[in-house]
Amino acid sequence: MAAAARPPAGGPILLGTDFGPVSAAAERAAISQAREAGVPLLAVHAIDTRLLRLPGGRFLMRVDQARAAREQDAAALVERARALGVEARVLIWDGDPASCIVDAAQAEGAAQIVLGNHGRGRIGRAIAGSVSATVQERADCPVAVIRSDT
Repeated sequence: MAAAARPPAGGPILLGTDFGPVSAAAERAAISQAREAGVPLLAVHAIDTRLLRLPGGRFLMRVDQARAAREQDAAALVERARALGVEARVLIWDGDPASCIVDAAQAEGAAQIVLGNHGRGRIGRAIAGSVSATVQERADCPVAVIRSDT
């Protein structure tokens, strides 16, 4: 992929989040970086519809149900950031998490992307893939991968 122009330094800190324990340390780091830089926080969560299907094609959960649950998580994240003086908003998109994060970072002119990491070994990454590795390969801005607390 050809290198694109660097986004403006004053762009938001983009947090890629699953709203779970793996993202907790990354969330704290992203809020702290946004506060120190005086820029907004933009959190991106992807609903990977492939993970909502059971074998046989039935849905484990419908997309609208997943979105409703994530909107509650998003509101809580925005509240935590604002309590620390950081302007925050959340995008909830459907699709592959790495693609959603990279696309949002490009569209919003992110100064940096912050992600959590499951800490899987080589075998786990080979089986499940690695969102953080894919984002690092494709992003036009710096990417910080924060090791999970768990």
